[in-house]
Amino acid sequence: DRKSISKLDEKIAQKRKEMQDMKKNCPNIEFVTQSEEIKYKDGDTALLFRASKKRPKVTSLEKSLLTSKEMSGAKKINHKKMTILGQEILPGKGAQLNLEVAHLHTRTPIQVPVLVERAKEDGPTVLVMAGLHGDELNGIEIVRRFLRKKLNKPTKGTIICLPIFNIFGFLNLQRELPDGRDLNRSFPGSNSGSLAAQFAFHFMKEIAPHCDYIIDFHTGAAQRNNFPQIRCVFSDQESVELAKVFNPPFILHSGLIAKTLRESIVKRKKKILLFEGGKSNNIEENVVEEGLNGLKRVISHLGMRNYKIDISKDREPIFIGENKWMRAPSSGMFQCFVANGTAVQKGEVLALVTDPYGKYEKQIKASQTGFVICINEAPVVYKGDAIIHLAKEKPQL
Repeated sequence: DRKSISKLDEKIAQKRKEMQDMKKNCPNIEFVTQSEEIKYKDGDTALLFRASKKRPKVTSLEKSLLTSKEMSGAKKINHKKMTILGQEILPGKGAQLNLEVAHLHTRTPIQVPVLVERAKEDGPTVLVMAGLHGDELNGIEIVRRFLRKKLNKPTKGTIICLPIFNIFGFLNLQRELPDGRDLNRSFPGSNSGSLAAQFAFHFMKEIAPHCDYIIDFHTGAAQRNNFPQIRCVFSDQESVELAKVFNPPFILHSGLIAKTLRESIVKRKKKILLFEGGKSNNIEENVVEEGLNGLKRVISHLGMRNYKIDISKDREPIFIGENKWMRAPSSGMFQCFVANGTAVQKGEVLALVTDPYGKYEKQIKASQTGFVICINEAPVVYKGDAIIHLAKEKPQL
C-alpha cells in the first residue's frame, strides 16, 4: 500500500544520507550502491550497501566500519627497497648523503653531497646533476634553485640531486680534477685508476643503478658561450620526446663520445638529456631560467609532480641538423657583431678579426644559412680557433 511504500522510501533516503556522511568521514573507503533487489516475505524491496576498500591503510574509524572479513582481504602495498650509499630511503622520506672518494693533502675528507627525496608512491627515479666540470656554474645554480624552492620533493617516485659532482674542480674553479683529467672522459671509471677514474667508478656503482632518467647540466668551455640547447641521440625516440618536453630553444643531435657519462649511461639502457647553456665561470639568468623551467616540464611529464605555475612557452624547439664551427682565419683581436641564437644568411658579415696596429682587418662572413648556437667571447684569438658555431635547421623528427 501507499503507506508501506512511503516508509520504504524514507528508509532508502536515510541509508543514502548515512552513506554520504560516511564518505566524508572515511576518505579511504569507496561506497558502491548495488542495484540488487532483495525480496522479503512482505514483498518489500531494499537496497544493499557494500563497503569496498580503496586503499590498504585505514583510519581507526574506518576499521570499525569494516568487518573482520573485509579487513583480512585488504591488500598490502610492497614498496621497492631503495638503499643509496649504504642508507635505506623509505617511502615518504628524504636524506642528505655524501659520496666520499678522496681527501685533501691535509687528510680532510672531500664529500660530494647527494640529496634524495622519495615520495610515498613508487615511480621513476630522476637524477638532476651539475658540476661535472668544476667551472660550469650555470648548471650548479639551476640545481641550487631547484632545491631552494623545494621543487625536488615529488608526489610520486624519487628525485636525486647532485649539485656539484666535481667538487675538486669547483673548489679551484677549474674544469678538470687536480690530476689534470677531464672527469667526463673517465667513465665508467676504475676503483684503482686515476682520481677522475675513481670518481666515475663510484658514481656508476653507487648512484647510476638507481636512476631511470638523468638530466645533466653543462655550459660551454673556456670563453665559448652556448645558446641554451639539449643534446641527445636522434635515433633514440624516447630521448627525443623528452627533449621536446624540456622545450629548449634548440635540440641538437650529438653522437656518443667514448668514456663520457652519457655513453656509459646509454650502455646501461637508461635515458639521459644533456643541457648546454652559457659559458664557464658565469651565472647567466636567462640560461638558469631556461634550465629550471625545462627541468620542471620533464618532472611534470613523468607524473612525478604537478607544478602549479604554467611554465610552458609559446614556441617550438628548433631541431639542429648539420652544424659546423667557423674558425679564425688569422690571429688577432676578435669582435662579434651577431647575437647568440639568431638566424643568419650565408654571406652575412658576423665578426671581425683585426691586428692591434690598425693595418689589418678581416671580415668573417657566414659560411651557410642557419642559426648561431655558440659564440667564442674571447677578445683575442689565434688562427684556427673556433669562433662561431653555425647550425642548419632540421625538420622535426
